[in-house]
Amino acid sequence: MGTDSRAAGALLARASTLHLQTGNLLNWGRLRKKCPSTHSEELRDCIQKTLNEWSSQISPDLVREFPDVLECTMSHAVEKINPDEREEMKVSAKLFIVGSNSSSSTRSAVDMACSVLGVAQLDSVIMASPPIEDGVNLSLEHLQPYWEELENLVQSKKIVAIGTSDLDKTQLEQLYQWAQVKPNSNQVNLASCCVMPPDLTAFAKQFDIQLLTHNDPKELLSEASFQEALQESIPDIEAQDWVPLWLLRYSVIVRSRGIIKSKGYILQAKRRGS
Repeated sequence: MGTDSRAAGALLARASTLHLQTGNLLNWGRLRKKCPSTHSEELRDCIQKTLNEWSSQISPDLVREFPDVLECTMSHAVEKINPDEREEMKVSAKLFIVGSNSSSSTRSAVDMACSVLGVAQLDSVIMASPPIEDGVNLSLEHLQPYWEELENLVQSKKIVAIGTSDLDKTQLEQLYQWAQVKPNSNQVNLASCCVMPPDLTAFAKQFDIQLLTHNDPKELLSEASFQEALQESIPDIEAQDWVPLWLLRYSVIVRSRGIIKSKGYILQAKRRGS
């Protein structure tokens, strides 16, 4: 692995942006752990294996080019949706903003997901709550810039429906009253509350907002966990220089049968000071 790691390290030392995509995890076969115990474990495993696969396939031409944007892909697992089958598929995504305070990350993530999957639009995008400082309560002001970008994407027909995650009744009501494009769903983590809060349930029912459940951790991907995965896969690198901006998890489900046809992760990271 030494030569692979040195080549990857040299490329990462010169690039400013890293795009990592796992392809369809259902195509990974033996590469994938049989049963990752948590979403965080699955994600870390995916990041490391994708980096390892990419490192092993770096061509001399790529090293000579030193591209500014590195496309780190599990190439054999990439799977676009057949246009003839598009109407039969529901393409959903959940977006996690990690190290970016820029709402443009939202458009970047959606554009990349559409490109990776070969589709013109996503049927549903749920936005995880954006990162905020410790001790600060999530407010409408934190949500607004990201929601405005999601609204723009709905209006430009890149997304059909948009939703939220982990908003309580007050937060959801404030967003609903302010937003031009209303949230059509809100995910609730039952690990933290066991049952749906009655006031949230009543509000959602009144305004036809679907309440969904999830079991994602509060922080699916942190700067530290990304850097650890990067360092373990590519020792010849200053991993602390790299900051993940956003992570998008997608799934493609056959509408009539509820069968998952494809699922995977896409993330973007930037090198500090670049």
